[in-house]
Amino acid sequence: MSAVAAPAVPRKKDRGGPWLTLLAWIIGILFVLPVLWMVLTSFHSEADAATNPPAAFAPLTLEGYREFFTGGASPWPPLLNSLTASVLSTVLVLLLCFPAAYALSIRPVKKWTDVLFFFLSTKMLPIVAGLLPLYLFAQNTGLLDNIWLLIVFYTSMNLPIAVWMMRSFLSEVPVEMLEAAAMDGANLPKTLRSVIAPVVMPGIAATALICFIFSWNELLFARVLTATVAETAPVFLTSFVTSQGLFLAQLCAAAFVVSLPVLVAGFAAQDKLVQGLSLGSVK
Repeated sequence: MSAVAAPAVPRKKDRGGPWLTLLAWIIGILFVLPVLWMVLTSFHSEADAATNPPAAFAPLTLEGYREFFTGGASPWPPLLNSLTASVLSTVLVLLLCFPAAYALSIRPVKKWTDVLFFFLSTKMLPIVAGLLPLYLFAQNTGLLDNIWLLIVFYTSMNLPIAVWMMRSFLSEVPVEMLEAAAMDGANLPKTLRSVIAPVVMPGIAATALICFIFSWNELLFARVLTATVAETAPVFLTSFVTSQGLFLAQLCAAAFVVSLPVLVAGFAAQDKLVQGLSLGSVK
């Protein structure tokens, strides 16, 4: 007897597909348009940038970038300070959050949910509420205008988010891989370095990128706790808003230059970022 083939189930047409695609394009354009306008304004003269309505087809010039790099204070020390604080704090966050996430996911400690809630609760306090005690601490310890103080603060600021992210990534690691590593005699540091880290590398890249962006864009701590030696790039941008007026073209040029490291890092790690964010998703 020949088996009777089951009737094919007709697929439901996704009627909202084109509309969702159009909506996604509109939202993407709305997000990108201000950035493109900032870049275009940076190539205008101050007179053309200050017109109302803005002159979109005004002659292009490099005057804003020339003034940014050669006029007034040098932008290189603030850029170097931001790069140092962002990179070192991100490295410290990864070194601390990786074993913490391991203890909360693969080898969960007792009451691990309470631990996760404690990490999350540290983000509920507004930064302004703790700014005065931190300032007094920095003043009494002689750490005002010190880049290492920003590194410590950025590390503590990004650590709770990194632990939450890394825990969701590590929870996807198959237990069989850990059992095989244990049978081969691998200790915990070697297991973390040689077995778990390669599997969750997209998650590590996504966590590192987000921590780097948060550190690079941070303004409040740097504005209050630094002056000249440890001044960061966002603080340097505020110097373009003066009592003499707003130099819009020069400010747009400076903002574009300051945004470039984040844009380059995001573009270089976009594949890892998508893989990492999908790795920790609920399936």
